Amino acid sequence: MSRIVVTGAAGFIGSNIVQGLNARGIDDIIAVDDLTQGDKFRNLADLRIADYVDSNDFYGMFAEGRFGQVEAVFHEGACSDTMETDGKFMLHNNYTLSCDLFHACQKNGTRLLYASSAATYGGSDTFREEPAFERPLNVYGYSKLLFDQRMRRELGVNFERSLAGKTTQVVGFRYFNVYGPREQHKARMASVAFHQFNQFALDGKVKLFGAYGGYAAGAQMRDFVFIDDVVAVNLWFFDHPGAAGIFNLGSGRAQPFNDVATAVVNSLRAHQGKPALAFESIVSAGLIEYVAFPDSLRGKYQCHTQADLTALRGTGCEHRFSDVQSGVAKYMNYLLSQT
Repeated sequence: MSRIVVTGAAGFIGSNIVQGLNARGIDDIIAVDDLTQGDKFRNLADLRIADYVDSNDFYGMFAEGRFGQVEAVFHEGACSDTMETDGKFMLHNNYTLSCDLFHACQKNGTRLLYASSAATYGGSDTFREEPAFERPLNVYGYSKLLFDQRMRRELGVNFERSLAGKTTQVVGFRYFNVYGPREQHKARMASVAFHQFNQFALDGKVKLFGAYGGYAAGAQMRDFVFIDDVVAVNLWFFDHPGAAGIFNLGSGRAQPFNDVATAVVNSLRAHQGKPALAFESIVSAGLIEYVAFPDSLRGKYQCHTQADLTALRGTGCEHRFSDVQSGVAKYMNYLLSQT
């Protein structure tokens, strides 16, 4: 059975990947993370792993081959706080360590499937995996772009050397707005759906940003992707070692934040035995509160994202993604089951 490493294994996407591997009967998994934030242990407590290694120790140990033959590394470990301004810290965590891991993977014959980000596009209005559209708005986005650029230099613009079998598989996933179970530890960086679940429980209403960037209140649009879909695509590439490159991982559709709020409110109303309401009725009933757009985000905020899935589909991956209505409903049911 394959031995797998998952970095960021106690985090949101990492723990869901471990769960997806477990569902396949794979439990020879080395979980790598930093549990300084101790309550992240909850994301691992119900999962099956072979060992846990602190991230400060892992990279050197892996380069030395201390874990034996490893089939693949799912590299989800990173600082994902888009508000972090310490560029030296961000680049060490998201670029330097990733470069070290890449070289160790190539040396050891281990496949690397890593987390990039839609933040690499930043201020662009086109979301296609090409340098012309990569305009990060913060140092987080730049740290992810820098590693993508390094992979293009190492492997060819379209990862030709990997596809030719001259190196082991390398795949980068540009995650869009991911939401779903096991993100509770992320605090302010958790999804809007998670925050709205808690807001509704506390105040009987949810909150959204008001008008900004030429968009009406709550009308800014994002490509929201459910975590189960993210895991499914990661595992599709795990099953297809001949596929390599940088790929968008979003639903391929842009939906306004108002759609998320509507799905949250109606899912929680259904739990209370109340009928669903149209968006206009939700607003008129005061179930959405619009708050002033924060000054701290001005000029650093993507008002519209939508993954171009042409490259992903070109690999033969035909996974069908949940829309906001169905994905949020599943997520609300999960959160209700945890209370």
